[in-house]
Amino acid sequence: MAATLPPFPGTTGRRDWRTAFEAIRKLLANGDDTVQVFRIMRALNVGSTERGYARFLATPEGGRMAYERVELATIFAQPGFADQFAPGTVGAAYRDFLVSTGYSADGLAAVSREGSEIEDIVHPYAWFGRRVRDTHDIWHIMTGYKADESLGEAALVAFSYAQVGGLGWAFIGAAAALKSLRVTKSTLFAKAVWEGYRHGRKAQWLQGEDYLKLMHEPLDAARARLGIRQPVAYLKAQRELGPELASYLSERRQATAEAGEPQRLAA
Repeated sequence: MAATLPPFPGTTGRRDWRTAFEAIRKLLANGDDTVQVFRIMRALNVGSTERGYARFLATPEGGRMAYERVELATIFAQPGFADQFAPGTVGAAYRDFLVSTGYSADGLAAVSREGSEIEDIVHPYAWFGRRVRDTHDIWHIMTGYKADESLGEAALVAFSYAQVGGLGWAFIGAAAALKSLRVTKSTLFAKAVWEGYRHGRKAQWLQGEDYLKLMHEPLDAARARLGIRQPVAYLKAQRELGPELASYLSERRQATAEAGEPQRLAA
């Protein structure tokens, strides 16, 4: 059974709904504004980091990893890191992900720091929160949800809520699903989001994994071991809605795409 730990020092223990609603309006108006995702998480994910860290310590390898406190974003961003992995492994898929999206390993970390004074503080909870952040792209690879479309991000948000807890994840996923009913005139998007949640519930707890070892594991074997199912509803929605509706193409995203610059999409 997981240990009970004290709350994050300096926190009130109350959710900031005003900030959350302000941020979700901006996010739904512009899916490229990933900064709003982190504003929502900080506003609503009260207690989830503490609970996750306690659960992490209770896993067979969690104590060791917590003691070592490896910063995954720093490791992933090292020159040549992604080049070491054999074909067919999780790491090779990560390498392909970086090439196909144009993302950098520390790009999400940079976005998360905007407007935050606590992102990089030296504290076990803050470290665990960064670990959740830094494995986001690995979860895209493991689940098969694309990172450069709102459909894939929304499905992964729902998967993450089932895995990590924290009301912020649910808030974003539900808002994206509701918006999809108006934008797409279809329930396909919403069904894919719900499937993401169900698959997250059924999978093993991914935050307990040693990601530096996982990267060397064959991708299909890792998915099978962790109980990550094929996203049937997601693939159907992606196929039938088409790339424009799946991505909620905003004016900013279109301009960025025309300029050939990488993007960070949210829901």
